[in-house]
Amino acid sequence: MIDRKLLTTDEDYRRRIEAKRVAPELLDEFIKIDERRSQLLVVVEEKRSVKNKFSKEIGKASPQERESKLAQAGELKTELEKLEAQLSEIELHHRELLLQIPNPIHESVPVGDEDAYEIIKTVGEQYSAPKMDHADYGEHMGWVLSEQGAQISGSRFAYLAGDAVRLEFALVQWTLSLLAKHGFMPIVPPVLVRESTMEEAGFFPTDRHQVYHLEEDNLFLVGTSEVPLSGLHREQNIETEKFPIKYCGFSSCFRREAGTYGKDTRGIFRVHQFDKVEMFVYADPENSWEVFEQILAIEEEICQALGFSYRVISCASGDLGPAAAKKYDVEVWLPSEGAYRELTSCSNYLDFASRRGNIRIKGEKGSELVHTLNGTAIAIGRGITFLMERAQQEDGTFAIPEALQPFMGGEKVLQPKNN
Repeated sequence: MIDRKLLTTDEDYRRRIEAKRVAPELLDEFIKIDERRSQLLVVVEEKRSVKNKFSKEIGKASPQERESKLAQAGELKTELEKLEAQLSEIELHHRELLLQIPNPIHESVPVGDEDAYEIIKTVGEQYSAPKMDHADYGEHMGWVLSEQGAQISGSRFAYLAGDAVRLEFALVQWTLSLLAKHGFMPIVPPVLVRESTMEEAGFFPTDRHQVYHLEEDNLFLVGTSEVPLSGLHREQNIETEKFPIKYCGFSSCFRREAGTYGKDTRGIFRVHQFDKVEMFVYADPENSWEVFEQILAIEEEICQALGFSYRVISCASGDLGPAAAKKYDVEVWLPSEGAYRELTSCSNYLDFASRRGNIRIKGEKGSELVHTLNGTAIAIGRGITFLMERAQQEDGTFAIPEALQPFMGGEKVLQPKNN
């Protein structure tokens, strides 16, 4: 949630909001409604004060005065009810508009559509494609059962089978072990959350079309464990010395992938259900940008340990979600496509989500809103996709990355299904 005062007083703050392709008319309408709401609040509070005063006077009034004061009190009550009804209507509209306004971008973010990103660094070489792309290799190894998944659940669903399941849990165990060394507490969160949780995390209303809704229970399946992790400290005032508070969540994730028709239809790169290990940090506002770089460094450490060639990009303003002030994508080289594709990302939300959840830090400066940050440690399906092309051998076998071997019973090579 934005700082309403800055929107009306700081032109640069407004410009950085508009950089996310926000219509100026939306901001103008909100400012108008916000001013009207403030004015009406003053009037309502004044009327309530007068009404309370009348109530006390009626109790003390003589029988002769009481009838007159009761009549005045009745008129005041009717007037107040009308004003409160107006205020309720304005507050509803005010909230609807406020939830549509995104976090302003950081001044270092490149302005433009998604292709206006800035390449921060490139690590490793763009190696040649193996004999089989990831989709064919998944079939060859007996790891990905796409046809059966489509028959049971529809498109963009698949069974993960055989050694791929062992590989998934090896990735999870290794990642959690690595994150523990960096001070992250592991969490398995709920994956069904309330609408208010989606709003406070910054996902609603903008990303509502991407979320599965269980109408009977009015619960929503999360697309990332970032959502429930962001609610762990809602309505809390936390002591300064406890920061940063680091969590790593493991969960299944669910995304409708609306608007991606025809994209990544083969294999398990883009599916409706996948597993992920997510980093989430509550940070002191004074050093959240340092924490942001630390999260990126961990994502790079994971890529390097798995042998990936990758690049880091600073996403352009038009490619940022509503809550992110800045976002890095870590894109891994996928030789079969001759392109870098996203494996992980990390974002600094500053105080956008904590303002919605009322999460504060209590220190020498008093109470102020905390900063929240998130970053994907490993999206398992995508990680396996990249490994199927990176670790694929000439004879069709799979060379297990050294980092994962202790979590695969010491094995070094996996054989195809027919061997």
